[in-house]
Amino acid sequence: MKLHLPIRDLLGRPGRMALLALLTALLALAVLAGTLIVTSLRTGLGSLSARLGADIMVVPYEATTQSDLKSIVLQGATGYFYMDSDRAEKIMEREGIARCSTQLFLASASAGCCSVPVQIIGFDPETDFTITPWIRRSGGGELGLMDVVVGNDLNAFVGDVLTFYGVQCHVAAKLDKTGTSFDTAVFASTETIQALIAASLEKGMNTFEHIDPDKVVSCVLIDVADGYVPEEVAGDIDLHVKKVRAIQTKEMMSGISDSLTGMSDIIGILIAAVWVLGAAVLLVAFTMSVNARRKEFAVLRIVGASRGRLAWIVLCEALLTGLVGGIAGAAAGLVIVLPFSNAIGDSLGMPFLLPSVGTIAVYTVLAVAAAALTGAAAAGVSAWRISRIDAGLIVRGDNG
Repeated sequence: MKLHLPIRDLLGRPGRMALLALLTALLALAVLAGTLIVTSLRTGLGSLSARLGADIMVVPYEATTQSDLKSIVLQGATGYFYMDSDRAEKIMEREGIARCSTQLFLASASAGCCSVPVQIIGFDPETDFTITPWIRRSGGGELGLMDVVVGNDLNAFVGDVLTFYGVQCHVAAKLDKTGTSFDTAVFASTETIQALIAASLEKGMNTFEHIDPDKVVSCVLIDVADGYVPEEVAGDIDLHVKKVRAIQTKEMMSGISDSLTGMSDIIGILIAAVWVLGAAVLLVAFTMSVNARRKEFAVLRIVGASRGRLAWIVLCEALLTGLVGGIAGAAAGLVIVLPFSNAIGDSLGMPFLLPSVGTIAVYTVLAVAAAALTGAAAAGVSAWRISRIDAGLIVRGDNG
C-alpha cells in the first residue's frame, strides 16, 4: 500500500496535522528530557562514588563540628582543615586497612594573589588510589614540583600558568568531566600543596596561623581489607585514635542518594501524568478528526476501498504525525538538556553527568518511537470504528 493518500490528507489539513504533531512532540519532550535528567543524576552519583574511591574518610573531629564537611567534599565548597600527621600514622596502624593515603586541602583566595578561587587538593602519588588513576585515564603523567591538574570545568588548559598565593603553578593535565564538584577543583602533589600552604601562611591568608605544612594532613582515605566491615573499622578508629572522626563515604552520600530517589520518583510521576494526559487528548483529537471525515471515508468505501484500507489510512496518518512530532519534541528535549547540563546540575545541587553519546542516541530513538506509537495507539480506536461504518447510511445523511 502506498503512502500518497495519507500524506496528501495530512498536507491538505495542515492545522490538524500541526495540532496532532504538537501533542506527540510534548510526549517525546517529556519522556526524553525526564529520562536524560534522571540518568544524568544517577551517572553523576556513580561518578562521585568512584572519585571518592574509598570506604572510609578520616578527618579531624573539628572538621565535623566547625565546617560543613559534606559541602567541601561533595559539593565543591572551598575550605580546609588540618590534623597532625602523627594522628594519621596512628590511624594507619589500625587493623582492617588494606590501603590508605593522605590528602591535604587548601582553598585559594579571590584576591590578586590567586588566579581563581578554587578548592586545591593535594595527594601523595606514591600511595594515592583515588586521584592518580583518574589522572592517568585523562592522559596525564607524573606531576613535578609546582605542577597541577585542573578539573574539566575550569577555564585553564595544559601549558597555562595559574598563580596561588603568589606561587606560579603549571597546568600539566586537564581531567575528564565527572559531573561532580571535582570538575572545579585543582589537584597537586603533596610537595606542591605544602609549598602553597606555606605561601598562604606567609601572606597571612590562612586561618591556621601556627601550623607546619610538612607535619599536617587534612584527611586519610582508607580501603577496608577483605574480611572486615567498614562500620567496624570506622568504629575502631574512632575509639582508639583521639580527636578524629572516621566517616563511611556511603554515609556521606546517603543524603544525595535519598534526594536522587525522591527526585526520580517525582520526575517519573510527572512523565506518567503528561503521558496519560497526552494520550487522552490524542484519543479525543483523533476521534473528532475521524468523525468530521465520516463522509470522506464513506465515499472511499463506495469506490472500492476495503475496511482494512480505511483503518490503514488512519493509522498511517497517526504514525506520520507522531514521527514528525516525536522528532521535533526529542530535538527540543536535547536542546533543553544538553547545552544547559551544568546549569541543571547547579540548580539541583547534585552531581550531574550526561550519559554517553550512544546512550543519548538510544534514548532519543526510543522517545520518538514511543511518542509515535502512542499516537498510533490512540488512533487505533478511531481506525477500528471507521472500518465499521455503513457507507450507505452516511452518504444518505443518516448518521445514527
